[in-house]
Amino acid sequence: MAHTPVPPKELMQMSTAGGLRANEPAGRWVLFTTSLGLTMALLDSTAVNVALPHIGADFDAGLAQLQWTANAYMLTLAALILLGGALGDRFGRRRIFVLGMAWFALASLLCGLAPGAGVLIAARALQGVGGALLTPGSLALIQSSFHPEDRARAVGVWSGLGGVGAAVGPFLGGWLVDGPGWRWVFLLNLPLAAAGIPVALRHVPESRSGRPTRDFDVAGAVLGALSLGLLTYALIGVDWRSGVLGFLTGAWFVRTERRRSAPMLPLSLFASKQFTVINVVTLLVYAAFGGFFFLATLQLQVVARYSALAAGTAMLPTTLLMLLLSGRAGSLGERLGPRIPLTTGSLLAAGGMLLMTRAAAGAAYLTQVLPALIVLGTGMVLLIAPLTATVLASVDTSQAGIASGVNNAAARAAGLIAVAALPLLTGMKARTYRSPQAFAATFDQAMLWCAALLTAAAVLSCTQLRRAGEAAEPAQVPESRLHCSITAPPLNPGPTTAGLLEPKA
Repeated sequence: MAHTPVPPKELMQMSTAGGLRANEPAGRWVLFTTSLGLTMALLDSTAVNVALPHIGADFDAGLAQLQWTANAYMLTLAALILLGGALGDRFGRRRIFVLGMAWFALASLLCGLAPGAGVLIAARALQGVGGALLTPGSLALIQSSFHPEDRARAVGVWSGLGGVGAAVGPFLGGWLVDGPGWRWVFLLNLPLAAAGIPVALRHVPESRSGRPTRDFDVAGAVLGALSLGLLTYALIGVDWRSGVLGFLTGAWFVRTERRRSAPMLPLSLFASKQFTVINVVTLLVYAAFGGFFFLATLQLQVVARYSALAAGTAMLPTTLLMLLLSGRAGSLGERLGPRIPLTTGSLLAAGGMLLMTRAAAGAAYLTQVLPALIVLGTGMVLLIAPLTATVLASVDTSQAGIASGVNNAAARAAGLIAVAALPLLTGMKARTYRSPQAFAATFDQAMLWCAALLTAAAVLSCTQLRRAGEAAEPAQVPESRLHCSITAPPLNPGPTTAGLLEPKA
């Protein structure tokens, strides 16, 4: 089948793709705008949790509305991120990246101006759509724009700057909440987009996939989003009918994917035992992380009586440890294999979450909060880079992009479900987060659940993953070493995610 026609101007731009050097001005411009796009998405994912108590107070919102404020974004992002990558491959990665940045900024403006919780939740869902267009495009542009010799270096800079954005997010969010107000957590995205979009249009070369394309797995994307949405609604609203409907929709989704020649979720990947096991481990690990980071900032503000700035700053050690040590953890995972790092990292992270139960009323940061976060951060360092490398090593190199995309979506879906389920499992009520005594009791129970999830991940890693030397070499090792996101594993930059939604030639 013929390729999608390319206008002559864009064809000329595409001819320059793949040859930029990291030390040249053109390459620096590409790094600037792609890193800025990633930073927008990471700032929001880490800064908003700090603002939740103030949003609840301003809107007189119940806990369910705060859950949806976090989950509406994760829902649309998890469901559509693979589609966003495929759209970029077909219609132009720069075009979709710029569209995503503009969409994200406009949705952020709506968040900042929201008159009530309902509008804010809807705007957060729209932000997730923008993030799904923006996130895969930022990395795909680096892969398609830079000379092969400079790609690892460029990805390292991109990942490092994104990690700084993730680290700064809670601190900046707390400063804004305590200063001009929580709305500025969202409005901050407008000047970032205003700086990034003109640079992208002027300096970033356009590129597309070289593979023929026919259609997208829209049915899979819609059914996946609908199933996740119904299950989330069932857990937050304690509505068993929605839960049943969500499971039935999920079964319909699996049936649809099994019948398509080019599904969004290639079920054939799960024929690999290692791929299946590591994705179950991913679900357990990121469910625990998602629940922890949603509840911990509430605990510090509601129970320990920290200001928003103090609560945001308190969370920095976990990200800083990952920034400093994730490269070494990746190298360690290569030498030892995935079993020891994933088992040890899961148990350390579980211990950190249990230690966090000491962050009670009047908790001293240095003696009661910081030790928990150091133990947790050390566990995360050991976990995340080897986890990503193991995903890539469990499939053929030609399927690395597909495998990484599925793993990324699984991690985001796990966080989504955890934020919805933990309040239900611990008996949190609509106003529990406004009572220090009531919230402290349910927080302790939630940490037990999170630790149990991580312990299950440790047992699974110890008993089911290969020993050192038994697994194939990871595909794209440099990227997995350098990434330090705590929200989800990285999307592998090549082969691109288009393979999940487009038929092969």
